Amino acid sequence: MSLETFQQLNWSIMTPEFIILGVIAVLVLCDLFMPKTLDRKILGWVGIAAVFAAMAATAAMVGGPVQSILHDTFRIDSFSLAFKLLLLCGGVLVLFLAVSYEPKDGVERYQAEFYYLFLAALLGAMVMTSSGDLITLYIGLELLSITSYILAGIRKFHLQSNESAMKYVINGGISTAITLFGMSYVYGLTGTTNLLEMANKLVTLANSNHVYLLTLAFLMLVVGLAFKLAAAPFHMWAPDVYQGAPTPVTAFLSVVSKIAGFVILIRILLTVFGFAATKGQGSMPILYDMQNYLAVIAAATMIIGNVVALRQTDIKRMFAYSSIAHAGYLLVALTSLTTNMFDSIWFYLLAYLLMNLGAFAIIQVITEKAGGTAIADFAGLYRRAPVLAVAMGILLISLAGFPGTAGFIGKLNIFLGAFYAEPAHYVLASIMIATTVVSYFYYFGVMTQMFFRPPADDSKLNIPFGILVVLIVAVVGSILLGIMPNIAFDFMQNNLDIIGDFFK
Repeated sequence: MSLETFQQLNWSIMTPEFIILGVIAVLVLCDLFMPKTLDRKILGWVGIAAVFAAMAATAAMVGGPVQSILHDTFRIDSFSLAFKLLLLCGGVLVLFLAVSYEPKDGVERYQAEFYYLFLAALLGAMVMTSSGDLITLYIGLELLSITSYILAGIRKFHLQSNESAMKYVINGGISTAITLFGMSYVYGLTGTTNLLEMANKLVTLANSNHVYLLTLAFLMLVVGLAFKLAAAPFHMWAPDVYQGAPTPVTAFLSVVSKIAGFVILIRILLTVFGFAATKGQGSMPILYDMQNYLAVIAAATMIIGNVVALRQTDIKRMFAYSSIAHAGYLLVALTSLTTNMFDSIWFYLLAYLLMNLGAFAIIQVITEKAGGTAIADFAGLYRRAPVLAVAMGILLISLAGFPGTAGFIGKLNIFLGAFYAEPAHYVLASIMIATTVVSYFYYFGVMTQMFFRPPADDSKLNIPFGILVVLIVAVVGSILLGIMPNIAFDFMQNNLDIIGDFFK
């Protein structure tokens, strides 16, 4: 590529990514030259400002045409903008948690590293949403993954943190290898790494041997990416990593990393396998033929996540299994493959982002004070901090899917989508109802501790400013989207034509 051609490219579509990248460089240099005695929290506030700026730049592109640069390896369409806004919203809330994080084990020595490593992970997730090529998808995935491994083990002298990072690295490495193997099969069959070019070439696939290889590629990609989503039976790393990582990192892994996982899963499965014929041109695409496999993973994920959560006594491990269960609900929407699938997944991820990050904000306050992560530490919270107890109660009710909350609307959309599918997924919808009922037991178990158990410690709890911001956004958002969900749906339908843009 000549310099003149390079300069003529429309680099403005990468403005949000350039903002984050520039601030990462600034934070690294500031940390290097700032006096050791100066509080590094100021770098966190700079990171928050950067994410807000990137959010504004992304919002400015909403409603615009589909654009791409670098031979369609980086594209801006409604899908990328919708999920990029979710990532940035989750990212800024996690940063608010981070600037308020003051554990007793001295992790504040590594605060500066957290901020620019977190922004690097966020950048990787943003690149994934806009990727139109397997290479850029993989680069974004690895940027997210490698920084996540470091963040999980950032407490270098904490045994649980070291263990969680090691398990995360090993499982992450295995999943990456399996994903790459699946990608290599698709590349070998099509001779290109561009997703849309792959789709065009696979439409006419007729050779039975090629179909067999493509089916293997599909299974390997699903298995490899299921590790990233912590979907059963590839979920074994999640509870240990959630428990051992610092609370802001756990919040990041439970929300931002999960959104990124669904982004890459949807991009690859729908683009590459959504039109790949199984028996020649005009036959049923492979993705529809493999729906039953996705349904089995979704069902297993919902059952295992909710049932095993019942036995947990550690709040982070309980939320790890809760996160696994919510991944199962989202996989139901993906399995259904209805026309409202994008809206259902986007809304559910928005609701999950609010209620989960709000819950982790309260978990952070309690665990810092108690010095542990036991569910019993929540005993008597209503007497010690009524505001926190009521907020946690609202968020838990939303996570459980009670009417009047965003969680209920999100589950209802997915549930109805399972019936709208052809053929309808009655068994999957039934499992979703049953496992949702099971989830009431462990969510209400926490509420029982907060409202009906005497406190072991009567000392009052202070709510830092960053925690207060997250709680206000989370609680108000969970109630508002439960009462008036059309705020989100109207925004999607009026500004983002995901289905129309996805294959342009």
